[in-house]
Amino acid sequence: MPDSFISTKRAVKRSRETWFGKIASLFDRARVDSEVWDELEELLIAADVGVATTQKLIEKVQRRVKSEKLSEPAQVRAALEEEMTNLLTVESRAAISNSAGLYAILVVGVNGSGKTTSIAKLAYRLKNEGEKIILAAADTFRAAAIDQLKRWGERVGVEVVAHQPGGDPGAVVYDAIQAAQNRKADVVIVDTAGRLHTKFNLMEELKKIKRVVDKYELAQEVLLVIDATTGQNGLAQARHFTEAAAVNEIFLAKLDGTAKGGIVLSICDELKIPIRYIGTGEQLEDVAEFDAIAFVQAIFGK
Repeated sequence: MPDSFISTKRAVKRSRETWFGKIASLFDRARVDSEVWDELEELLIAADVGVATTQKLIEKVQRRVKSEKLSEPAQVRAALEEEMTNLLTVESRAAISNSAGLYAILVVGVNGSGKTTSIAKLAYRLKNEGEKIILAAADTFRAAAIDQLKRWGERVGVEVVAHQPGGDPGAVVYDAIQAAQNRKADVVIVDTAGRLHTKFNLMEELKKIKRVVDKYELAQEVLLVIDATTGQNGLAQARHFTEAAAVNEIFLAKLDGTAKGGIVLSICDELKIPIRYIGTGEQLEDVAEFDAIAFVQAIFGK
């Protein structure tokens, strides 16, 4: 059994035992009638799938029921699972390169989303895969963010490049890239400011950082951290970040902390950005690459 499936199954345990367990039980009935469709809609919305995504999902399944003449509840459930998997399969816009050359990951997300912890998990994972990592503490507006990243760097065993609080984020990234090149590192992970007071200010800060990265012609991606436990509120915040920054992929943190795992479907459907990683627990090793098939199987207890 693949490690990603085992980790995912552990992460969605609460969702599987609550809302999605109830959804699965709908198809234990003798037939799928209007009452089942109504209950399915209510349960999906309660699981944080979102109204628009829920309606889209149900309509797709109903069309298949009609066109494929599906009559058995098990067949309808299989169609639902397939359509969920399709919804979660979003084409990747970026991927960590294993080719020669330094790679930059700019990590964005609101304060409190689990951004810094997710950076530590990602650094730990990549280090264990043989990559040499440098962390850049470019969230210079919060002294606590710099200190937190330094502590994680010590735990993971990777170097952290940091300046004084209030310093220029671009200068931090410049020094981090210089250090990475001198030490022949493979990846620079940049912790960026988590404020969301205006999209303009956020965009300007990210542009400054990106100009430094572009100067070195580094392959790069922008990874957005979303807190799964904030549900639709987190999704609303994520929209602002995707508008302000060219987000390539998503790290869905704290998935194990919510019973409303349906937010995964809502994110993929509404943001059209692939989920790359999921947080599966509180330890450094509790991170898994997101797999749409593994997620759907795990959430339904297969």
